[in-house]
Amino acid sequence: MRSTTAPATPPGPSGPSPSPAPAAPPPARSGTLADALSLGLVLALAGAAVPLGATPAAADSNACTHHFSGPQICVRLEGNGARNSVTGIWTNPPEDVRSRAVSLLRDGRVIDTATATRSGRALTYTWPAGNTGSGTELCVRFRGSQRLACQTTR
Repeated sequence: MRSTTAPATPPGPSGPSPSPAPAAPPPARSGTLADALSLGLVLALAGAAVPLGATPAAADSNACTHHFSGPQICVRLEGNGARNSVTGIWTNPPEDVRSRAVSLLRDGRVIDTATATRSGRALTYTWPAGNTGSGTELCVRFRGSQRLACQTTR
């Protein structure tokens, strides 16, 4: 035996009437761990997608020592092409240290020493922009530490 069902609404002058709109999804809950993880994933994917299609930056980069005990030293390059300023940063100096000598090394040779001063929790010094060249290794070393933070220009 064959069973047939009749349409829920009779056809109108232009054919059957459209189906009712589906029910709206429940309102999103904010402030949950899942929301935070979802946002983090979206931001991470967005950040990863940009470099895939972008050309590499000539500068505006930084590098830090990867030792989690003792001094955490960083070097930051800011500029365009082969012209960069160089900043030496000691992110975790003892609280009583207000300043410390910091040396700039170019391809392993000290080219200048200056006094880094406290800025918040860190000691910093920025050398003015100059011709740093391309393929040059620039490093910073703070007095009293053997650790170097290095970055190679592009």
